[in-house]
Amino acid sequence: MAATDFRRIGVIGGGAWGTALALAALRAGREALLWAREPAVVESVNTAHENRDYLPGVTLPAELRATGDLAEVAACDAILLVTPAQHLRSACASLAVHLRPGTPLVICAKGIELDSHALMSEAAAAALPAGTPLAVLSGPTFAAEVARGLPTAVTLACADAALGARLVEALGSRTFRPYLSDDVVGSQIGGAVKNVLAIACGVVEGRKLGDNARAALITRGLAEITRLALALGGRPETLMGLSGLGDLTLTCSSLQSRNMSLGAALGAGRTLAEVLAERRSVAEGVYTAAAVVGLAGRKGVDMPLCAAVDAILNRGAGLDATIDGLLSRPFREEGR
Repeated sequence: MAATDFRRIGVIGGGAWGTALALAALRAGREALLWAREPAVVESVNTAHENRDYLPGVTLPAELRATGDLAEVAACDAILLVTPAQHLRSACASLAVHLRPGTPLVICAKGIELDSHALMSEAAAAALPAGTPLAVLSGPTFAAEVARGLPTAVTLACADAALGARLVEALGSRTFRPYLSDDVVGSQIGGAVKNVLAIACGVVEGRKLGDNARAALITRGLAEITRLALALGGRPETLMGLSGLGDLTLTCSSLQSRNMSLGAALGAGRTLAEVLAERRSVAEGVYTAAAVVGLAGRKGVDMPLCAAVDAILNRGAGLDATIDGLLSRPFREEGR
């Protein structure tokens, strides 16, 4: 199938990121069909031409259509999977009964499955028919900026180089620029772990610990990401690219990030329950923290920053005691 044959792009997930990616597909000259679980989102997109619940204030073109029928989306030429990470496996299982053989799926969720510690590609492959073509889209992206057509670069990782190149041509445009990689593992680790580290950077912001501390956390966090990726078969150069350093820098440097803003609220003294109760959208790092720590433990990888975030979120650890514990760790060589 040539790039021009990917005429119809289906997007599963009616949140801000799914809606933004549907707009990106339209700008690339494709047709886009958005699947949403909530009937109110489908109605809002189709009649008000706005995703009022998840992307308010962004006018959607009339040619962007939404549906609640998975079978309709499954008939598209390529499908973007933009569900919350912890629901990706179940979404793939529901899609599998409708999917045509050979239809490529692009995983746009960032996380690690909590119960199984599976990467998103592993969870998807387990729920889909054998041989279903898979790719991963990751990188430094705020949905609202992509939706407005502001310049964005991403990684598109695919083990099949020819398919990856066709997907890049199908989705790429002047303002949405995919860079091709064959490191599917490394691209996923960067996108997942940065959400956990963004919560830590938010705590730094909320506790007013300064820009030096945030820069140190980003740098040492990148070392943790790299150690885990290498243990799983990823390549170090991937983590220096868009899906690693790029995504980490963006997510840890702006309160537009759902994860960083959540950490900032915790750092200012609010409880996790209070923050989550106010939000419709998912801060993936809340769920990924425990999964990352579990996966790192299985692989024998030291990830003290991620472990600290998990302790705060899931194990009742106090902020000040946890920060003190990190600052009291023994000195070590930087490359370790």
